Amino acid sequence: MFLQQQGRKAAGGKGKEPGEAAALKPWVEKYRPKTIDDVAAQEHTVSVLRKTLLSTNLPHMLFYGPPGTGKTSTILALARQLFGPELMKTRVLELNASDERGISVVREKIKNFAKLSVTQPKSGYPCPPYKIIILDEADSMTQDAQSALRRIMEQYSRITRFCLVCNYVTRIIEPLASRCSKFRFRMLSTSSTKERLHMIAREEKVEFDSDDVLDMLISTSDGDLRRAITYLQSASRLHNSDAVTQRSIVEIAGVVPAQVIVSLGRAVGVSPPPGADGDEEMDHIMEEADEVPKAGIGNSSRFNVIKKQVEHIAQEGYSGTQVLIQLHDYLILHPTIPARAKAKCSLHLGDTDKAFIDGGDEELHLLNLCLKLAADLA
Repeated sequence: MFLQQQGRKAAGGKGKEPGEAAALKPWVEKYRPKTIDDVAAQEHTVSVLRKTLLSTNLPHMLFYGPPGTGKTSTILALARQLFGPELMKTRVLELNASDERGISVVREKIKNFAKLSVTQPKSGYPCPPYKIIILDEADSMTQDAQSALRRIMEQYSRITRFCLVCNYVTRIIEPLASRCSKFRFRMLSTSSTKERLHMIAREEKVEFDSDDVLDMLISTSDGDLRRAITYLQSASRLHNSDAVTQRSIVEIAGVVPAQVIVSLGRAVGVSPPPGADGDEEMDHIMEEADEVPKAGIGNSSRFNVIKKQVEHIAQEGYSGTQVLIQLHDYLILHPTIPARAKAKCSLHLGDTDKAFIDGGDEELHLLNLCLKLAADLA
């Protein structure tokens, strides 16, 4: 009995119960769509692909759009419906072009798979007489590799179909893009994302301490469903049997709490929008300065308040780049700041971002930025 158990372990975990194996899967893989009808929010793409399933006459395809919108999941679901789970192993080749992007991969691995002939087995699936090659992150492929791929697509089109998946369609050379049917994947709507997350939370028995937790999860993931599911799984592991809180989502996502950005905006002279609360500790710094003058930054108390606010952000360990991103959104979307002032703020934010990329001291450049913003917003 002991030897049998050891044998199962040595066989790579094949002796695990199905339920146990599913429990160890990342939720992104566990809840990946099994059919194209399960794909969330991409109605146009799904309706076109559903018709190709009926005819089994698939063109070369180019899927493009923001990350986490279901591009790879859609083509994998389509392949599963065409060939079934067993034949997928021999009929589908999936490559991540960000790792294997050189011309040698195209000439060897892709060409060798593309020229293999296929048989017509008897199964309950449509099983058309061709194979599918999926090139994920195709926009990372070199120009030479893309040029070599163009010839292979033409030469073996009778027995092989290609699906290129990318974020930036402009990085795909025109001769390659013109040979494919293009499918644009849009950012998922809030309602679609929330519905999917609700379903996963219900299946995994995850509880939230308020209705705002899901909204926080969606806003921190920026429309990326894959990222939102990953954050949800991390939060559920963190809380175990307790309810997930907004604070834990913020910590896991690595974003700066909105209250901190509101308080920093207040320090540089931007009044908070109605209903926005600031960070208690940062607001306490403002109160210590008694009355901070609004006219310019020449007064030393104004400078000291901004300096203390920036020091507090640095001591909390927040990422300077993340502060910059959220401060940009806060200022640009603020209802009371004039358009001309927003334009000046954008220039200062751009200069600071360049300084961060060049390796400048984050605290020093953030202080410089805030002082410039205070001068322009006075």
